[in-house]
Amino acid sequence: MTKKLLIAGGALMLPLLAAMPALAAEEAKIDTGDTAWMLMSTVLVMMMIIPGVALFYAGMVRKKNVLATMMQTFTACAVISIVWMVAGYSLAFGEGGAYVGDLSRLFLAGVGANWDKPFSLGSGDSAVAFTIPESVFITFQMTFAIITAALITGAVADRMKFSALLVFLVLWSLVVYSPVAHWVWHPNGFLFGDGVLDFAGGTVVHINAGIAGLVAAIVIGKRKGYGTENMAPYNLGLAVIGAALLWVGWFGFNAGSAAAANGRAGMAMLVTQVATAAAALGWMFAEWMTRGKPTVLGVISGAVAGLVAITPAAGFVLPGSAIIIGAVAGVLAFWASTSLKKMLGYDDSLDVFGVHGVAGIVGAILVGIFAYGALSASASTPEGYGGSVGQVIIQIKGVVIVGVYTAVVSFILLKIVDAIIGLRVSDEEEQQGLDESLHGERIG
Repeated sequence: MTKKLLIAGGALMLPLLAAMPALAAEEAKIDTGDTAWMLMSTVLVMMMIIPGVALFYAGMVRKKNVLATMMQTFTACAVISIVWMVAGYSLAFGEGGAYVGDLSRLFLAGVGANWDKPFSLGSGDSAVAFTIPESVFITFQMTFAIITAALITGAVADRMKFSALLVFLVLWSLVVYSPVAHWVWHPNGFLFGDGVLDFAGGTVVHINAGIAGLVAAIVIGKRKGYGTENMAPYNLGLAVIGAALLWVGWFGFNAGSAAAANGRAGMAMLVTQVATAAAALGWMFAEWMTRGKPTVLGVISGAVAGLVAITPAAGFVLPGSAIIIGAVAGVLAFWASTSLKKMLGYDDSLDVFGVHGVAGIVGAILVGIFAYGALSASASTPEGYGGSVGQVIIQIKGVVIVGVYTAVVSFILLKIVDAIIGLRVSDEEEQQGLDESLHGERIG
C-alpha cells in the first residue's frame, strides 16, 4: 500500500485505496459530482493565472513595464500549455521510475482511448484510482505547471529579455518542474514513497518557483537604479484586484486538490480561508509595528503568503492549526521580503522568493507538526501523519532536496540561455521601459 493518500495534479488526493477491490469487481464509472467540481477547480486556477497573477504583478511594476509584465504571464500560459501537452505531462505522470516519468505519454498518447472512463496511476499495490476522466486531471495539472512558470517572472521583472524568458521557461518546465512533480505526486516518485506530504504544491509549485526566481534574480543582476531611484508600484489598485482573484481562485487550487467533492475538499477550503486571513493580518501588524503604517501592498502580500503556506497542508490540517501556519508565514514572509532581502542584497523585483519561497518552506515544514491523524491517515499509517519529529524531518528532507535541485539546475539553464541569446535587455532598453523597447506599445 502507498504511504499516503495524496497524489497529483497540484496534489490531487487519492481516493481511498480500500475501495479499489470494489472497483475491480465491476466496471469503474466516472463520478459526475467529482468531475464537475474538478472542472470548476480547473477554471478557478486558470483565473488565478490570467487575470490574477497578471494583474497582481502588473500593478507592482513601474508604468513603463506594465504591459511587458502582463505579456510575460499571458504568454507563459500559452507556452507552458503546449509544453505540458507535448512532453511535460509524460515526464511528470508517465509511469517511469523514481525520478522521472517515461515518454509513453508524449503528445498525450492514449488519452483518447478511454476518454469517458476513470483512470489510475501506478501499478500493483501502489496503483491509485481516480473517479474523474484523465482529460480533466491533465488540464488541472496543466494549470499548476503554468502558474509555477508564471510566478518566476516576477523575480526578473523590468530587465529580462522576452525571448530569453520564454526559452528558459520551456527548458525549466521540462527539466525542473516535471521531474519534481513526479518525485512528489506520482506513486513511483521517491519523495512520495518517503512520505513527503504536499497536498497542493508547497514544494512542487511555490518552493520550486521561489528558489528558481531567487537564482534568476541573482544571475541577471539588479535593476538599473535599484536602491537609488524611485521604483514605487505603478497602480496598487491593479495589484489588489489581482490578489483578490488569487484569493478566490485558490479555493480551486487547494480544495480542488482533493480530486473529489468531499469532506476533505471542504476542510481544505475552510483552512485556506482562515490561514490567508491570519497571514494578511500577520504581515499587516508586523509592518505596522516596525514601520509605523500598515500598507495596502503589505496586506495583499501577506494574504498571498498565507495562501502559499497553507497549500502543502490544506488537506491535512484543522482550522486552528491553519491560523498558526498563516500567521507565522505572514510574519516571516514580511521579514524575508524586507530585512532579509536588504541584508543579502539581491533584487527580487516582486518578492517571489520572499513570499512564495519562504512561505512555501514554512507550510511544508509545519504540516509535519500539525497534520491531523484522521485527515492524513492511510492503510499503511492508520494513525496518520504529523505531530512527530520524524515527519518534520521527512518534510525538511523534501524541502532541501527540491530546493537544491531547483537552484542548481536553474542556474545551469540560465547560464546556457545567457551564453546563447543573452538574458538581459540593454541599458537603453531598460531605461526606456520594456513595453516600448520589446513590444512597441505603452499603457497610456
